Amino acid sequence: MGRDRRKLPIIESVEITNIAAEGKAIAKIDNKVIFVTQVIPGDVVDIQITRKRKSYMEGIPIRFVKYSERRLKPFCDHFEICGGCKWQNLPYEDQLKYKHQQVIDNLQRIAKVELPEINYILPSEKTTFYRNKLEFTFSNNRWLTKDEIKNEGVIERSNALGFHVPKLWDKIVNIDYCWLQPEPSNAIRSEVKKYADENKLSFFDLRKQEGLLRNLIIRTSSIGETMVVVVFFYEDKDAQENLLNHIAQKFPEITSLMFIVNSKSNDSITDQDVVLFKGKDHIYEQMEDLKFKIGPKSFYQTNSDQAYQLYKIARDFAGLTGNEIVYDLYTGTGTIANFVAHQAKKVIGIEYVPEAIEDAKVNSSINKLENTLFFAGDLKDILNADFVTEHGKPDVIITDPPRAGMHPEVVETIIASDPQRIVYVSCNPATQARDIQLFDKQYKLTKVQPVDMFPHTYHVENIVLLEKR
Repeated sequence: MGRDRRKLPIIESVEITNIAAEGKAIAKIDNKVIFVTQVIPGDVVDIQITRKRKSYMEGIPIRFVKYSERRLKPFCDHFEICGGCKWQNLPYEDQLKYKHQQVIDNLQRIAKVELPEINYILPSEKTTFYRNKLEFTFSNNRWLTKDEIKNEGVIERSNALGFHVPKLWDKIVNIDYCWLQPEPSNAIRSEVKKYADENKLSFFDLRKQEGLLRNLIIRTSSIGETMVVVVFFYEDKDAQENLLNHIAQKFPEITSLMFIVNSKSNDSITDQDVVLFKGKDHIYEQMEDLKFKIGPKSFYQTNSDQAYQLYKIARDFAGLTGNEIVYDLYTGTGTIANFVAHQAKKVIGIEYVPEAIEDAKVNSSINKLENTLFFAGDLKDILNADFVTEHGKPDVIITDPPRAGMHPEVVETIIASDPQRIVYVSCNPATQARDIQLFDKQYKLTKVQPVDMFPHTYHVENIVLLEKR
């Protein structure tokens, strides 16, 4: 049976004082921390405690006694419903301050190493329309707003094309307008839903696993190319062709139109066949004089402009003169490896996913780079003494692992390969700090640069330089 919340207290008139990890706000009562959602520092609220532990509590606001003077009116009608852009009510300069402090806190509390002067977080020039990829989900049972639920009239559930409600895998918020991706993203999504409704195409039922329309993926690039992928749950050639033809005719600017039939129980398309309907099977992105080919399954940083800033900082930290052997670990599609190749003697990229490595090779070929090599496999198995003997001892290692950070064996392998410098790019400062502590005996932390890749969220990217002691 679930916990009876009536036994948990309501604490009145509590002032929110700070921001903690993962964007949760903090209040303190009797020296005990309360983590609270949906509030910002300066708010005074009545809190319903939802979880009580010895050292902390968790809660939600049930009444605002006073609003913070820093609070802004959210610009998106879907704020707090779809789960994205949770910091719209917080001024951007405040968002940057809290993200910067998050990096410092993790380095102090987890890494526990001597810290250099930490450069202030690099802001994003664009705070809206900065994403180059969005994935929407079709649902035959749209999520209702609080106002609709309060309304005593008849409520029509109807269809939805939008985003998942946080922590509710089967609930989809219908999106009328999204501020994350530039046009023609909103226009395409709206037209697809309008056509599907008018032609009575069935939207997916996530619980029953039935319905024709499943997902819609839209990718855009800074050079004006657009990719659209429609994911169907089953084959219906007439319905598929009619919808895709309608999209192509309505949006001639689409350069890559494809579809997938995914009848699995999950939305992942990595193991699915992608069928080209019109145009090319890829789009291109560009940084400096380099072009990067992006397919429907390719990983590419979702904020193109900030990715360029991120890679420039990583290249600067690497201190390349043209004579270095560089190992790029977790290379993905080789974006960083290809980006630094002109300034290095040789770049070797290693990645677990074979398909990504093939993309990396293609990107080197497109850019006529002849000093890159790419290998697919588990890092701790590939990066051994024999590999280093064959390909050369790395002068610099660049590593950009997933959110979970690096396996301790990978850290040991890096230390054993004995590079002069390690440039560590991370989307999770907590796991990065943990790994830095493992390097500390052999490598000193000398540079730190946080980068804001995702405005209006609590996520922060961080780049550090570790130099051999």
